Amino acid sequence: MSEPQSAGALAVEMAGLDVIPESDRKGKPSDLFMPWFAANISVLGISWGSWVLGFGLSLAQAVVVSVVGVALSFLVCGLIAIAGKRGSAPTLVLSRAAFGFNGNRVSAAISWILTVGWETFLAIMAVQATATVMGALGFTNHVVAQIIALILVVVLAAGSGILGFEAIMKVQTWITWATAALTIIYLVLVAPTINFAVLSSRPSAPLTAVLGAGCMLLVGFGFGWINAAADYSRYLPRAASTRGVVGWTTVGAALPTVILVFFGILLVGSADESLSEAIGGDPIGALTTLLPTWFLIPFALVAILGLIGGIVMDIYSSGLSLLAIGVPVSRPVATAIDGTIMTVGTIVVVFFADSFLTPFTAFLTTLGVVIAAWGGVMLADIALRRKDYDEPSLFTPSGRYGSVNWGAVASLIVGSLVGWGLVVNASASWLSWQGYLLGPLGGREGDWAGANIGILLAMVVGFVGYWATSAGRVREQEKLASRTYAQGADEDAQ
Repeated sequence: MSEPQSAGALAVEMAGLDVIPESDRKGKPSDLFMPWFAANISVLGISWGSWVLGFGLSLAQAVVVSVVGVALSFLVCGLIAIAGKRGSAPTLVLSRAAFGFNGNRVSAAISWILTVGWETFLAIMAVQATATVMGALGFTNHVVAQIIALILVVVLAAGSGILGFEAIMKVQTWITWATAALTIIYLVLVAPTINFAVLSSRPSAPLTAVLGAGCMLLVGFGFGWINAAADYSRYLPRAASTRGVVGWTTVGAALPTVILVFFGILLVGSADESLSEAIGGDPIGALTTLLPTWFLIPFALVAILGLIGGIVMDIYSSGLSLLAIGVPVSRPVATAIDGTIMTVGTIVVVFFADSFLTPFTAFLTTLGVVIAAWGGVMLADIALRRKDYDEPSLFTPSGRYGSVNWGAVASLIVGSLVGWGLVVNASASWLSWQGYLLGPLGGREGDWAGANIGILLAMVVGFVGYWATSAGRVREQEKLASRTYAQGADEDAQ
């Protein structure tokens, strides 16, 4: 395997699906806090407060479901990050142990679609927000403003993703401190608009609405990261604390998210319906209506930097997913391909689409079901294993992990089919086929239609299905000693 050709923070990292050599593994679990914190400190979290309240929840219900939903979603990321420490390879290589070398191409394709989709939607929001702020400052040519914003987002995000891990760590440190400071100022400026009398008067919603909000938070936050959760922990030493990996990943990602969603609940819940409607069309730009003019430029920095923090991590991981599918290119080239797709997708939605929220929610629920089922399989595989991965076997269909584990593939398919049958996307007519299992629960128009319980059940089916079909397979694999990639190379040379 080639080793990372990275001499510094601004050198291009060539490590793709490589196992990171022991000599290059460094740091401690607490180092994971910064990149996860930076990627999730986007002011988009405030807009999520609006979408949570859109389920008709009371203040107490909205706060509780936000804390629980966000924390649980990122806990799943923390648990999957354990795999990176055990195998020192990207998530979509480590999942070959569960799906088999060739069977994993299916999950790699799903992961690639998910990460490219997320980086595209984040880029769309960054462009929209920047153009809106420029308009508020008197820039009358909205199209030119959007073009300028698009260029800035692509250069900053794609450039960092191509450079690699060292550059990402550097950029994320800058983003974290700058965005944290500006976000605090934003919160202080708009805090006077919070009206607790209005908030406390909100009526309670039924359980189905609470579940619906919770499931949307799962796919909107942590579940959107689980296919890449081990990409950064793979750089830690094998002796790093497992609890530390789980804890620092979870806390780093959940802490800023919970704070921002909570504040969004207070902010939007105190305003009239016009703010919530505006957020549905321009999730970040709509928040500028509450700001004094002098803060619009700093706010633009908050929006761009926060969203780019997420784009940078996604575009790096989407390149790895493309390699895991089997595309014969280097990691920088794979990342460049994904950056190009992100740019094209952003252009289509920003300049030609009529709505942002409709494709966004359709994307979240449809792919959220699939990635939830995939996450269930991975959680079961990690829970079953007691040893490090046999690294040489991750790179060949003739190794102990085999070519295809049909138990894992079947669990993914069945979990997805069950999940799609229990979610609906009423605003997206092309997804009207979903919800086909809701009949006993009142059908597509009943109370349970909006609960989105298919997302949770997809993960449960994936977990249980893999445990039932593959527990014996894992036990047989672990009867043999685990080898590092270097040890496998030495055996081949003998």
